[in-house]
Amino acid sequence: MKAIVHEHYGPPDVLQLREIEKPIPAHDEVLVRVRAASVNPVDWHVLIGMPYLVRLMGGLRRPKDERLGSDFAGTVEAVGADVTQFRPGDDVFGVRNGALAEYVCVREERAVVSKPANVTFEQAGAVGVAGLTALQGLRDKGQLRAGQRVLINGASGGVGTFAVQIAKALGAEVTAVCSTRNVDAARSLGADHVIDYTREDFTRTGERYDVLLDIGGTRSWRACKRVLQENGILVVVGGPKTNRLYGPLGAFARKRVASTIGSRKVVTFLAKPEKADLLVLAELLASGKVEPVVEQTYELSETGDAFRHLGTGHAKAKLVVTV
Repeated sequence: MKAIVHEHYGPPDVLQLREIEKPIPAHDEVLVRVRAASVNPVDWHVLIGMPYLVRLMGGLRRPKDERLGSDFAGTVEAVGADVTQFRPGDDVFGVRNGALAEYVCVREERAVVSKPANVTFEQAGAVGVAGLTALQGLRDKGQLRAGQRVLINGASGGVGTFAVQIAKALGAEVTAVCSTRNVDAARSLGADHVIDYTREDFTRTGERYDVLLDIGGTRSWRACKRVLQENGILVVVGGPKTNRLYGPLGAFARKRVASTIGSRKVVTFLAKPEKADLLVLAELLASGKVEPVVEQTYELSETGDAFRHLGTGHAKAKLVVTV
């Protein structure tokens, strides 16, 4: 089968489209013929091997696993002997390492669920990591509830476009922060209020929120604290990329320490590929409450171009690779 691989850490130029061995499903796995996948910031860090902390898990000198990708959507081609939830021909989506390939094997009890019929493969292939990050960040880490006010800093991009819609589905009053070119898009996703950060500093509007989802994590704790209610929660997704050794962990730690004084708190996390949460996302997709936003699609042979666009930091929504 064809798959995107990288033998070395580096820019998208190191990516290769190669023939590798097609996986065989174990007794508890499903073999999925991938129709669409997408690229995420986490895939970018795995590709370039930065910050260097990534290499402690993925291989110090070169990648232990040459395959790339996380999100996938496709059709079940074969199932293991003990699989009961799926059968060949079922359309599914989920999260699995090595998704930028023609086939991927996933344990049926892990991150794979049925694809709603009203969602295309391209849309479903965009959900995985970004959708889970938005859901877990708002619902679990931010403890967002109906009637509360949430501010989403970074309302464009993969996580941001999901976050606006999920927050609305949870019954919150949503304020989105984005650049001028994305203001109309944020409103179309359901944001009640939109702040253009090129014209206004959201930390100095005088408004207060129960939850601040900060995608990018570039604002200081002092600035973020100004917009939080008493007992408000700052949920940080990502952070400054200036430290080549441990990335945003230093900025995370400083905010956590600073937040120990007072009633407001800071939460940082990495999304977990939980099957139960994918089922929640599938329900939101089926109901039409959440619709994945795809900025651009690429062929598998053009995966390098998708990563180049992702690396600019200016993607307006999800970048999808069709297989």
